[in-house]
Amino acid sequence: QVQVVESGGGLVQAGGSLRLSCVASGRIFSIEAMGWYRQAPGKQRELVAAITRGGSTNYADSVKGRFTISRDNAKNTVYLQMNSLKAEDTAVYYCNAVSPEGRYRYDYWGQGTRVTVSS
Repeated sequence: QVQVVESGGGLVQAGGSLRLSCVASGRIFSIEAMGWYRQAPGKQRELVAAITRGGSTNYADSVKGRFTISRDNAKNTVYLQMNSLKAEDTAVYYCNAVSPEGRYRYDYWGQGTRVTVSS
C-alpha cells in the first residue's frame, strides 16, 4: 500500500503563488506516477499535472506555463509550484499515486488541501 499526504494549501490573492507538497510513504518503490488533481465546487475532479517515474510530465491546458510539477526522490515528495494564480484555480487539490500491483493498477489519494484564490 501507498500513503500520500498533501500540504501547502491556503488563501492567496490573484496573481500570487503557492507551493503544494505531497509526501509518499509505504510501497513507494512501486509508484509509477504521481499527480495533482483538483475539484472545484460543483465540478468534477480534474487532472492538473502529473509526473512519471521516468520524469515525464504533463499538464492541463489551463495551467500550462503557470504551474510546475517536480519531485525530490530523496524526500519521497512531489511538489506543485503554482504561480500567477487565478480565481478559477480555487479548488481542493488532491495528490494521487499510481501503483501497479500484480495485474492491477491502484490509485492512492490524499485527503486534499484547499486552495482559495481571491480576486
